[in-house]
Parts: sequence; structure tokens; C-alpha cells
Amino acid sequence: MEKNSAASSCEEIVRNQQVILRERVRGSPKEADMEVRDGSAKLKVEDGSSGAMWVKNLYLSCEPKTRHLMDTIRPSSPITGFGVARVVDSANPKFEKGDLVWGITGWEEYSLISPSETFFKIEHTDVPLSYYNGLLGMPGLSAYVGFIELCSPKKGESVYISTAAGAVGQLVGQFAKLLGCYVVGSAGSQEKVDLLKNKFSFDDAFNYKEEPDLDAALKRYFPEGIDIYFENVGGKMLDAVLLNMKSHGRIAACGMTSQYNLDQPEGIHNLVNLVLKQVRMEGFLVSSYYHLYPKFLETVLPHIKQGKIAYVEDIVEGLEKGPAALVGLFSGRNVGKQVIVVSRE
Repeated sequence: MEKNSAASSCEEIVRNQQVILRERVRGSPKEADMEVRDGSAKLKVEDGSSGAMWVKNLYLSCEPKTRHLMDTIRPSSPITGFGVARVVDSANPKFEKGDLVWGITGWEEYSLISPSETFFKIEHTDVPLSYYNGLLGMPGLSAYVGFIELCSPKKGESVYISTAAGAVGQLVGQFAKLLGCYVVGSAGSQEKVDLLKNKFSFDDAFNYKEEPDLDAALKRYFPEGIDIYFENVGGKMLDAVLLNMKSHGRIAACGMTSQYNLDQPEGIHNLVNLVLKQVRMEGFLVSSYYHLYPKFLETVLPHIKQGKIAYVEDIVEGLEKGPAALVGLFSGRNVGKQVIVVSRE
């Protein structure tokens, strides 16, 4: 038996490669802000650590939220984010050794998970495990909560999605199509526009980088206005959308990626339309809706198994490629959900 095998004694000290935050990030993350180091781990929960567990990380999620989490950790600490892992030792009564789980873990080979972290046991393994970083994880639940629960879509309504080729947007568009809505998305390249129309069956899509006048672009695709806007961008896009919302329209604010790396956030000038058009705009944190995860799985799993939902992942192999993948995320380099493979076991 190999000495570093996860199946070896839980008390064994193993190598633990980590992606470390070198210093506080200013603006967009750079590879120089991070460093790949070799550490070590003793895969045994210490006596008295009630509720803690050691996990072996298999797949890590690379997403805009990772940038936020970088502001919550101290330099010289591993970066954190959502991941799929296998439990190698547990003092948590909810999880046993060998269980597959997903939740917030470290960018490292092995992580010690505190009792305060929310983790979900993976019961359905007849789909790719990496899907629990996207389609069946936080992005999928975000799409479901923001669109279905908050916006209450109706057949025939007009839906617009920004960052539509991302992990969340591609699902919102497909949920909308399943309900009989008219769906248009925007993305940052022709490749992604083609993906939206050909792979995800959007009614139409456009490259926002080629539109000098976003208001005019939205009027072209929505001559009668927008019923539902799924907000992922903020800034100038949100300002243009506000001019094009229908009366009693709904906006679900999932993220505002255009603002995350700015020292001075952009102002919004057309908010009066929320009043004049009686538009409801609601922001949400998916962590407030974890109780809906079983309902979400019951809704989405049958669609996946029937081939009614397509999903695209952009996979990089190796933890050491994590920093470059994260940096590329903010320049639109990825196509689909960005996933880092730590171990395929």
C-alpha cells in the first residue's frame, strides 16, 4: 500500500500541497498574489475536536466568490472555496469516513473542516462528481433560488441573463426555457454566444463587448421590455436594464462581477425606474436558502437524467494550476464552469 494513500492509517503524516494567499489582494487577483507550497497534514481529528473532520479534496470550484473569500483570510493561509471531497476522518456525527461531501474547503490536498462549516453529503453518484461544484452545488442552487423562488417566472415571459455562459447563467437560461420563457443572454465572446444559442438553446444571445450602446442592444432584443433580469454583472449593464424593464418586472441580484475589483464602485443612474415601473429587485445569498437544497435536487436531477439540461465545464488538472485559472476567470478566459481537479482518486 502506498504511504500517501488516503486509505492508509488516519494518523499518518502526508504531504499537503496548498495554494497560499501571499498578501492582500488589491483589484483583480494576480498569480503573484498566490503561491503553491508543500505542507504536511496528520489526517486524524484531535481528541476534543467535536464535529470536525479531515477531507481529501477532489474537485475545487473556481468562481467570483473565491475573490470575496480571499478578503476574509489572513495572508499565508490557504485560499478557500467550494469543493467536492471525501471524508478521511470524522468527529462529526453527520459524516463518516468514506462519505463524499461538498462545501467550503481549502485550496489544498487535505483540509481540516471545522464544525461551523456547512457541508452536504453527496447521495447521488450516478452523475459526475464535479457537478457538485456547479450544476448540483452552489451555482445550481443559486440559479434555482434566484430565478424560480424569487422571480416566480411564468410561461411566455421575457428573460434576460448577464454572464449567461457562466456556471449560474447557463442554468438560469435552461430553467427559463423549460418553463416556456423567451430567453436572451449576454457573454464576452463569440464562442460563448454560440454556446448559449447552440448548446443551451437560448432564443438569442449577444457579445456585450461589441455593443457600444447597451440600451440600444437591449431594445433590439426586447422591443417590448424585460419581465425578468437575472443580474450577475452590475454597473453599466444594470443601468441599461433598468431602462428596459417592463412594469412589475423582477430582478434577482445574484452577483455584480464588474464591481468586485474596483476601488470605487460605479454609480447607478436609472434607479428611478424601480419606482416608475414598480420593479422588484432583490439580492440574495444562497447560504440563506440551503434548506431548499433537497427540493432543488428533486426538481433538477430528473431533468439531468432525461437529458433536458446541458452543462459545460472548463476543467484544469492539478492544484498548481489553480492561481492561473482564478486570474483567467476575471478576464473571461474560461468557457463554462471553471473546475480544478485536485485528485480523481
